Amino acid sequence: MSQALPLHSARTIAVLAVTQIISWGTSFDMLGIMGRVIAPDLGLPNEVVFSGLTIMMLVSALSGPASGRLLKRHGAAKVLACASLIFALGLLILAGATGLVVYALAWIVIGIGGALGLSAPAYTAVIEREGLNGKRVIAILMLFTGLSATVFWPALAALDALIGWRATFVACAGLQVFVCLPLYLFGLPKPAPTREQAQAADIAPVAMSDAERRRAFLYMAAATSISSFVSFGLAPTLLALLRASGASPALALQLGSARGALGVTARFVDMVLGRRGNAVITSVIGTALTLVSFLVAAAFIGSSPALVVFMILYGFGTGVLAVARALLPLSLFSPKDYGLQAARLSLPQNLANAVAPVVFTALLDRAGATAALGVGALLSALSLGCILMLLVLVRRAEQREAGYSVTARSLTSVR
Repeated sequence: MSQALPLHSARTIAVLAVTQIISWGTSFDMLGIMGRVIAPDLGLPNEVVFSGLTIMMLVSALSGPASGRLLKRHGAAKVLACASLIFALGLLILAGATGLVVYALAWIVIGIGGALGLSAPAYTAVIEREGLNGKRVIAILMLFTGLSATVFWPALAALDALIGWRATFVACAGLQVFVCLPLYLFGLPKPAPTREQAQAADIAPVAMSDAERRRAFLYMAAATSISSFVSFGLAPTLLALLRASGASPALALQLGSARGALGVTARFVDMVLGRRGNAVITSVIGTALTLVSFLVAAAFIGSSPALVVFMILYGFGTGVLAVARALLPLSLFSPKDYGLQAARLSLPQNLANAVAPVVFTALLDRAGATAALGVGALLSALSLGCILMLLVLVRRAEQREAGYSVTARSLTSVR
C-alpha cells in the first residue's frame, strides 16, 4: 500500500503540473492546432511553419548545458521564472510576425525558454525539494505533463475562432506572465532539507572513479538519445506506419489512440513502485519491450494480431522509458548535481528529437514499413546494448563498494 504524499510534495506536483502543461501547450504542442492557421497569413508553406519546432529543439539542445549551470548556481525556481518571461517574449514576437525572419526569431527565443523551462528544470525543482525521494513525485508529475495537448488543442482552437491567432498568442504570453511566473516564485515550496537530507544531496548513489563516471555518462547519453530518437521520430508517423504495415484506417486509429493510454499506464506502474524502482533496470525493461515490439511487427507484417501486440509492447515500453530518462541521472549522480547532468543529457536528446521525425518520415515513404520497423529494431538494440553496459558498470561499482564495506567490518572486528 503506497503512503500518502506529504503536503509539500502535493504542492510541488500541483504547481509544476499546471505550469508544465501551460509551457508545453504554449510552445511545442501549439503548432498542432495553429500551424496551418498562421501559414497563409505569413505567406509561408506549412513545412516551413512547422520547422519552427525544429528550430526550438535545436536551440533548446544547444542551450541545455548552460541551463544546467544556471540550475546548479541559482536553483530551479529562479530559472523556471526566467523561462516564463522568455516564453512570453517569444510568444509576443510570434504574435507580431509578418514573415520568415521574425517567425524564426520567435522560435529561437521560445527554444531558449524551452531549455530553461521544460522537463529537466521542472524535475530539478522536484529533486531540490525531495532528494532521492523525488522519484515517485516525478513519476506522478509525468502523469499530468502528457496532458498538455489534450488541454491546449481545444483551447487554442476555441481562442483562435473567437479572437484570432495573433491575440491567441498574446493570451498565451499572458498565461506565462500571470500564471506560471507567480506560481514559480511564490507557489513552489522552498527547499528546506534537514541536515541528513543536505548531506545526502552531496553523495552520489554509486562510488565510481572519474573515468568510470565519464564512461557511464556516455553510455547513458547514448542510450537515452537513441531511445528518444526512436519514440520521437515515430510519434508523428505512427498512424502511417500502422497503415503501411497492413492495418485498416479504423484499426490504425484505434491502436494509435491506445498508445497514450498504455504510456500513462506504464507511468502509473512506475509511480506505484516509487522509491523502490531502479531507473537503470526500468530502462532495460522498457528498451527490451520496444525492441521486441519492432521485431514482432516486422516478422508478421500485415497481421492485425501482430500489430496489436506491437502497440501493447511499444506503448508500454516507450511509456516506461519516458519516466526512466527523467530518473536515470539519479542512478549515477547526487541529487545536488541532478539539474546539471540532466541538462547535459538534454543536448544530445534534443538534437536527436530535432531530426528524428524527418528521418523516419523519409524512411517510411521511400523504403516502406518493413525498413522503418527494421531500423527501429536496430536502434533499440543499440540503445539496449548501451544501457546494459551502464548496468554492468553500476553493478561492478556496487560490488566493489560492498567489498570495501565487508573488509572494513572485518578489520574492525579484528581490532
